[in-house]
Amino acid sequence: MRTLDEINDKIRQRRVVVDTAEAFKARVAETGLDQAAKAVDVVTTGTFEPMESSGAILNLGHTDPPIKIRECYLDGVLAYAGFGAVDLYLGASQPTAVQRTGESADSEEVRERGGGHVIADLVAGKSVQLRAIGQATDCYPRSSFETSITRDTINQFYLFNPRNLYQNFIVGVNGGDRPLLTYLGPLQPRLGNAVYSNPGALSPLLNDPDLQAIGIGSRIFLGGGTGYIAWEGTQHFPLQKRLPNRTPIGPAATLALIGDAKQMQERWVRGCYFKGYGSSLMLGVGVPIPLLNLDIASGCAVEDKDLVAPIVDFSIPRRVRPTFGLVSYAQLKSGQITVDGRPVRTAPLASIFLGRQVAEALKQQIEAGQFELSQPVAPLPCDRTFLPQDVWSAQMGLS
Repeated sequence: MRTLDEINDKIRQRRVVVDTAEAFKARVAETGLDQAAKAVDVVTTGTFEPMESSGAILNLGHTDPPIKIRECYLDGVLAYAGFGAVDLYLGASQPTAVQRTGESADSEEVRERGGGHVIADLVAGKSVQLRAIGQATDCYPRSSFETSITRDTINQFYLFNPRNLYQNFIVGVNGGDRPLLTYLGPLQPRLGNAVYSNPGALSPLLNDPDLQAIGIGSRIFLGGGTGYIAWEGTQHFPLQKRLPNRTPIGPAATLALIGDAKQMQERWVRGCYFKGYGSSLMLGVGVPIPLLNLDIASGCAVEDKDLVAPIVDFSIPRRVRPTFGLVSYAQLKSGQITVDGRPVRTAPLASIFLGRQVAEALKQQIEAGQFELSQPVAPLPCDRTFLPQDVWSAQMGLS
């Protein structure tokens, strides 16, 4: 129907027609797919959810005399320093490792902070305490260094997230007799609640099930700034079983994302903590989907009633857990589902409210000519299998 160059030309001329994912689905219901696809150039998707497989690259700049950092703590959180002299990688789920001045290492505040909180503080312009231990060499004679940093006093500060934006996920329940503290939050015993993490019909990758519209190099909304799809994400599994509408029935594709954290906004980057599990990072991500052809438009028309996720019992401590079958996102968002013949209340881990705001913010940027779409430099792979580690260990006689 149209090319990416034609869409970008419309963006520059402020003539582009953009719908959020929910608005486009409503348009399709009113006018039909063909008319809706002809009328709209871009559909914006969005989510705001915990993404623990995230982290930040920081370059501190050299001290005088210089130091070759080999151990570094940011507000008591260990950052990886195994490359370069003053380059660091801070993982969102890294827990606080040492006590901060005047606080007990067992204090509630310290235990509930981690890498995600430090990243969010830096994005917000706050000061972070740094303590570094160096390897003294002829090139780098300094052996220790302490200071405070902000995003404005360091060189590079960008997010590089190995796995974000799961294309679908699971619904967690607990069929056991005791409460469980999980990465989905608390799961009450005897099927006391059910938690789902994907926003369903708002979800970026569920609106492009075969990854036709996006690829490596696609520009996205990341934490309120501009980001890009850098690679396939870890645990990328596009060969997941799918419905006739091509959407997967469980965890499938994932993306590795990158973006300048100095451009990001406090509103869309927040540290969080899951009791009994650990810290993470709440992140707002929006992906624009150009309607280049009718197949892509058809993917964007999918509704919650046409999307399903597996109900997984976390009381079984195995990699492959038993399930109670599939449930639609329309049922999940109704607030109650039926599991094993009994009603179970549901709650989303992702914020549907803020996910809608991400999609709307991206829509406004595109309409204002502030955000053009980029042509992918390569497609995302669609043939990756999932290799569990225990299979290989068993074959090698290690288990």
